[in-house]
Amino acid sequence: MKNILLIIGAVAFITAGCRNTKSDEIIIFHAGSLSVPFKELATEYEKLNPGIKVLLEPAGSLICARKITELKKPCDIIASADYFVINELLIPDYTKWSIRFATNEIVIAFQEKSKYASEINASNWIDILMKDDVTFSRSDPDSDPCGYRTILSFKLAEKHYNRPELADRLASKNRDFIRPKEVDLVALIEANAVDYMFQYKSVAIQHNLRYIELPREINLGDPAMNNLYKTVSQDVTGSTPGSKITVTGEYINYSLSVLDNAPHYKDAVNFVSFLLSDRGMDILRKNGQQPIQPSNSEQPDAIPESLKKYLK
Repeated sequence: MKNILLIIGAVAFITAGCRNTKSDEIIIFHAGSLSVPFKELATEYEKLNPGIKVLLEPAGSLICARKITELKKPCDIIASADYFVINELLIPDYTKWSIRFATNEIVIAFQEKSKYASEINASNWIDILMKDDVTFSRSDPDSDPCGYRTILSFKLAEKHYNRPELADRLASKNRDFIRPKEVDLVALIEANAVDYMFQYKSVAIQHNLRYIELPREINLGDPAMNNLYKTVSQDVTGSTPGSKITVTGEYINYSLSVLDNAPHYKDAVNFVSFLLSDRGMDILRKNGQQPIQPSNSEQPDAIPESLKKYLK
């Protein structure tokens, strides 16, 4: 009997230990373009909170949302490259709020070995990319906001340069080099598989790539251009198989939220507080991403009390 009790006690201790380990995790699904700053944020947070492990799972933002809505995977925090993803696909069934915390812009990134690297500029980029011997890559608009933003930039370029059918010509070229998320494109550039990629400015900076900045009428990075951006749209895959949603052009906003059923809700809110703090915003800024500071939200009343101090 004594041995049985010892075995039961040992099993209970092991089970409790496993449960404690799991309770000391924070699970974050995040946009691929946040991989570099979020890794640094996680390292800093773990130093400040010994015993807590931050688990990072990057993917295209639309894929991150579908992991929650379709696959029902456990998740504490979702950080999306587009606030639209959380607002459209997760509110109100999975969370009641989101906070916009950073912005970005679309650029054309490349390296020294890229064809015509010494010639390409903000004026001739279309003619360079459309050359038969030049290849470029972009991410999948049905998986990744950078993908549908690239298509929106094509449509804005068609208007800006008054070049009919330009958007379709750009979208139909080099389709073999479309990838699920924007950071997948970096490997194509580094392997010399393509010459150029449509990419977020922050990712180009993080990977020490050359890039040209597009006119503000095209790059989706200037809030003053929002009325122009809103004149273009793109249909993308929705939250359920076979469904479609329409994304309207808007200046780039990254947003995040803690899910209502987050397994580690309190710790997740604490991590978000760290991210929105001056230290967290400095990490984003250092990695080429412009913070939105103070942050803003369309659901301010639903925001946890400890996070409201970071809002406008």
